Amino acid sequence: MASPSNSQWSQATWQEIPALISQADKSAILPVGATEQHGPHMGCGMDTVLADVLCRAVADALKVPMLPVLPYGCSLGHSRRWPGTIALNPVTLINVVKEIGDWAYYSGVRRLFIVNSHVTNAAPLRCALEMLRSEYDDMMVSVINTATMSPRVKQFHHADGDDWHANDAETSLMLAQAPEMVREDQLDYADDPDRTGGLVFSHPVNRTSLNGVTGRPSISSAEKGSNWFEWMVEDLSQIISKGRKEQPPLVHSYSSRAPA
Repeated sequence: MASPSNSQWSQATWQEIPALISQADKSAILPVGATEQHGPHMGCGMDTVLADVLCRAVADALKVPMLPVLPYGCSLGHSRRWPGTIALNPVTLINVVKEIGDWAYYSGVRRLFIVNSHVTNAAPLRCALEMLRSEYDDMMVSVINTATMSPRVKQFHHADGDDWHANDAETSLMLAQAPEMVREDQLDYADDPDRTGGLVFSHPVNRTSLNGVTGRPSISSAEKGSNWFEWMVEDLSQIISKGRKEQPPLVHSYSSRAPA
């Protein structure tokens, strides 16, 4: 039987899936994005596009099967001020990812790398991780947040604001990887500063931004985005390569009591 020529789960047959998983040390990648407003200059699917192209590059390089990207996330904080956001409640996202993990487990996955490109997906994804690892003693789950996966990646994402959104980093990445997502004629007018410094509460975007942006998309460039994307592919590949060989520090069962 011929093996599939690529790493896309959705393009493999049920006969090919076991070989894909086996050759990847029983690993799979689940990209999770979002559909939400990204200011006047960028398409609402930016997070999903980034999760997709980044994970495709890594999956192809490492020959690790990539599950179809999840295009909706927990975007409630973007409010209803601007059209375009399609948000899931946190509990919905938890349950969707948990159930995806269930079915991936039944197919043979024992190392699930959840790659998240939207900041406020992090808490629901962590909850799904807790549920999966408590149910399946032999399954390891990792949540990797793309913007903070390494010091150099975190640095360029946060360079123009701690509460960044649709900023230089995201716009540059799209100019390099999906230029159709960017309206370049809007870039000079899209900048909006980070107003969250020193605040106690976490406020929704309608109370922190005039146009849905936090940062400086006006200084973005495809050249920067291409360089930064290479860093992200390198750093994510390194994390997943390491995780493919990782074993738990101890072999104790989740459900078995320790001896008295």
